[in-house]
Order: sequence, then structure tokens, then C-alpha cells
Amino acid sequence: MEKIILTILIGLAWGSFLNVLIFRIPRKMSILSPPSTCPECQNRIKFYHNIPVISYLWLRGKCGYCGTKIPLSYLVVELATPLLFMLAYVQYSLSVHFFTSCLFISAMILLCVIDYHHQILPDLITLPGLLLAVIYSFFRTDMNLTDSLLGAVSGAGFLLLVYALYYLIRKKEGLGMGDVTMMLFVGSYLGWKMSFLTLLAASFAGAGVGMYFIYFRKKDLQFALPFGSFLAPAAVFSLLWGNQILQAYLSLFKT
Repeated sequence: MEKIILTILIGLAWGSFLNVLIFRIPRKMSILSPPSTCPECQNRIKFYHNIPVISYLWLRGKCGYCGTKIPLSYLVVELATPLLFMLAYVQYSLSVHFFTSCLFISAMILLCVIDYHHQILPDLITLPGLLLAVIYSFFRTDMNLTDSLLGAVSGAGFLLLVYALYYLIRKKEGLGMGDVTMMLFVGSYLGWKMSFLTLLAASFAGAGVGMYFIYFRKKDLQFALPFGSFLAPAAVFSLLWGNQILQAYLSLFKT
């Protein structure tokens, strides 16, 4: 129980740091300086205005100086990070794979929120993630280098195929290359089976949300959704529960 509580506390602090990265990476700002300041009034944020979750609720989602609204995504990130870290701990206990999975989850949170706000999937996150996942495959017991490379190529290759077919038919891009690079990273860490599960889950989720916007928000078929914001939670879902779902599915065909 003590380890779970410690994991949650670390996750809360880490989630606050992820919010810093989410704000600064798309703006090509240093992640070390300047200290946290309000982007509107430029006042330095006091430490008691920066307590994960508590400060957001206490300040009612606004800057403590000028009252500028703080995006709800700040609170979501600070809540989701410790929750997902705890779920990873339940799955993998205190192991090397737990720590690497927490890094993978962190990257997915960054990509999800950055793509949602800015419609970009920074190479600064996906390419180092790909490299580290491939290196980690040398030390894993559940995957090897071949599995990692196959996962990367299969996930990204499928999206490249979709990209090419859509362009041939519609004469315009339907996916960004950032999605392809992201799937290189995801596939290299999860392997080819979980890579396809990620694509399947993300596609269904994206289609559901798209139908909601078309039928209830009166958007047309040209309305664009950031696919990375669906790939990221689908990848985390596959990481935590993909093997159980695959085993349950395969058991349906056993005699």
C-alpha cells in the first residue's frame, strides 16, 4: 500500500512537470528556464499556486494574479498521470518494465494533449522514444529486437498505406506524417500485435467522436480530428490491458 501511495504522489508531481512540457515544447521554449510564469500577465507562479490538483481546484482553474483561465487539460493531466502510474504498478509491480512503461505513458500524455491543442506530434518526443524503445528491446524478456522493429514497421506501415490510398482517392492528405512517426514509436515499444490493437481502438474511438460532431455539432465530413489524440490513449490501453483482451478474444476460438 505504501508503494502505491508513493507512486501516486510521484505521479502527481510528474504530471505537473508534464504540463510544463506540454506548454513549452510546441513553443520551442527551454524546459528549464524561465521559472513557471503566467503566459498572460507574466507573473511568476508561487509554489502554493503550483500544487498538483489542489491549486487548480483552489484557484478555480484561473491564474492567481490576473484571473486568466487555465485550460482544463492541466487538471486532466495531473489526475491522469498518477492514476495511470498506479495502474502500471498494479500490472508490473516495481520492475524495470514498470519504469519504462511510466516513461511510455508520459510520452503518450504529452503527444495526446499537444496534438489536441496544436495538431502536431513533435519529433522531439517520438524519435527519442523510438530509439529508446529499440534499445530497451535488447534487455526485455517479452520482446526482442525483431519484435520491436516489426512492431514499428507494421504500425507505421499501415498508416502509410492509409495515407497513400487517401491521397490517391481524394488528392489531399488525410493523415499527418507525425501520426506515422508516432506509430513507429508505439509499435517499437508494444510490438506488432498491440500496435494493431492500438490502431483498431483509436480508429473506433475517432469514428465515434467524428460521428458525434457530424450529427450533433453539425460538422461536415471535412472536419479534422487530431488522430494522435486517439492513438495515445489507445496505446496506453493496449499497454495495460491489451494482452488480456487478446487472450480473451483467442479463447473464443478454442474448442
